[in-house]
Amino acid sequence: MDAEEYEMRLPNGVGEQVLAHTIDKFEVKLKQTEYGPKLIGTKEELEKAKDFMTDSIKKRLKELEN
Repeated sequence: MDAEEYEMRLPNGVGEQVLAHTIDKFEVKLKQTEYGPKLIGTKEELEKAKDFMTDSIKKRLKELEN
């Protein structure tokens, strides 16, 4: 039985490099929609991907503050 797939809109501030790492690191796919890009995957993988992207953005902001 296949796991159900969900869609998640990308948070603001996700750069191409972070997005590429996210797609490589987790079992998610990128889908372009009329409302902007979304990630497609299981709920668990999307949660991990969201945490990874959020941490990456926070880390980058911290670097820019210094």
